[in-house]
Amino acid sequence: MHIPPLGLGTFRLQGQQVIESVSNGLAAGYRHIDTAQIYGNEADIGTAIAECGIARSELFVTTKIWTDNMAAGKLIGSLEESLQKLGLEQVDLTLLHWPSPGNAVPVAESMNALMEARERGLTRLIGISNFTVAQMREAAAAVGAASIATNQVEIHPFLQNRKLVDAAREMGIHLTAYMPLAYGKVMQDPVMLDIAARHGATPAQVALAWLLQQGHAVIPSSTKSANLQANLKALDLRLTENDIARIRTLDSNARIANPDFAPDWDA
Repeated sequence: MHIPPLGLGTFRLQGQQVIESVSNGLAAGYRHIDTAQIYGNEADIGTAIAECGIARSELFVTTKIWTDNMAAGKLIGSLEESLQKLGLEQVDLTLLHWPSPGNAVPVAESMNALMEARERGLTRLIGISNFTVAQMREAAAAVGAASIATNQVEIHPFLQNRKLVDAAREMGIHLTAYMPLAYGKVMQDPVMLDIAARHGATPAQVALAWLLQQGHAVIPSSTKSANLQANLKALDLRLTENDIARIRTLDSNARIANPDFAPDWDA
């Protein structure tokens, strides 16, 4: 079961706001919904899913295991709690949200617990998030690269993460790009604005199309129906080699998600 290329992120969305975002997204045509235990919105997303009238088989739901729950004795129980909140018997994808801070829980232990969750039918697919090249290799050594459905990482025109992208491609591990619009920065950049104007598109559509053309999945978030619908049009936008070359020049290692427990990022 492949990951739909364009999904709906829900980071920082709570209560009625996330219910409306997911409901509007599903009505617009999104079928891939991304959440996490730490977001505190799984129950609200479950409400939106329950009320949407769309068959469960048409939806792709991702959640992520928080760092407190990565030990073998905690992971499966925490995923069962997430399923209860979501009102689902199974999620489509479960990720380790971050590498365990200070390697308190070894990567192999968490990956093997994820494999057990998959074998129990709690999740269709498993994967990782915010893993560096070395940690990605460690995860692959534990369960096999073929078992890792994706590594969800921050990628946008200002943080192109090329070393990790190249390593993932070499290993055959798919990537999902979060914060693909750099929290709105792409909408103000002169290069992105110019490329968008040439295509009769928006800078957001250009940023998403750039990622999609690399084979990545993308999970932008929005609370506005117009933006949700507009972002879907990125699926039909084809950038030229010149467009891609110009976007390449924007890389400035401008990382947004960098908490104090983050790993030592690849340069």
